[in-house]
Amino acid sequence: QVQLVESGGGSVQAGGSLRLSCAVSRSTDKRYCLGWFRQAPGKEREGVATIYTSGDTTNYADSVKGRFTVSQDNARNTLYLQMNSLKPGDTALYYCAAVQASSCAGLLGSGRFWNYWGQGTQVTVSS
Repeated sequence: QVQLVESGGGSVQAGGSLRLSCAVSRSTDKRYCLGWFRQAPGKEREGVATIYTSGDTTNYADSVKGRFTVSQDNARNTLYLQMNSLKPGDTALYYCAAVQASSCAGLLGSGRFWNYWGQGTQVTVSS
């Protein structure tokens, strides 16, 4: 069983930064892919970034490469998403997610493979 609780959302002007956190409660003897997804009003949910619990391999959506950084602090059981150079198009409800897996390969493209989700945190970027 995995429990996820996001925090750190808010409102910021374009060009600003925010850091999202996700408290992760999980079994430490299993391997998971952890990820961030977002969903804007009227749009489908999209994958933003993933990181594997063993080895820190990361993957990013093209739309956020070079601006967002996903990381994890295993000592604090926390997943992070550092978001820099924010744009109005980044406005969305952001979710952290987890799935037990041998790697994160192929998992960024769809949320349907993921079986644990947080409640979401709102990020609003104004122009």
